[in-house]
Amino acid sequence: MSTRAYVGLGANLGGDLRQTLLSAVGALDALPQTRLAAVSSAWRSAPVDAGGPDFLNAVAALDTDLEPLALLDALQGIELAHGRERPYRNAPRTLDLDLLAYGDVTLDTPRLTLPHPRVAERAFVLRPLWELAPGMWAQPADGAWASQRIECCGPLLG
Repeated sequence: MSTRAYVGLGANLGGDLRQTLLSAVGALDALPQTRLAAVSSAWRSAPVDAGGPDFLNAVAALDTDLEPLALLDALQGIELAHGRERPYRNAPRTLDLDLLAYGDVTLDTPRLTLPHPRVAERAFVLRPLWELAPGMWAQPADGAWASQRIECCGPLLG
């Protein structure tokens, strides 16, 4: 039985960021034991706790039979195939894929925390996630309403 997983996509380095995200979506859809269920609109956002150009962000919904750590490994493989380097924390990147949620699984290991611990702090994740799963983070652990945070994100790229 497949599990619905949500993956945040972001890029702020390279030529055509929209093409980068489209390529990453294609790679997600090609993962074994995985089906691409939906993709949000693309949203532009300024870097958070980092420098560099603006990001283009989206969220993909996957139905997968991969276990969470196997899915994380696959996501990191897609990042590497797109030239991702990690010279320092929050460095600009050619592609960033974050496993935001994996069904109802909660996990806290050195490699992976589920749900992603900073989802409720990031309008650039909440807004596209809201398109795919309205209300999913309606009441984050910190007590702030996600719908209020979504209002600060913009503008939608056509």
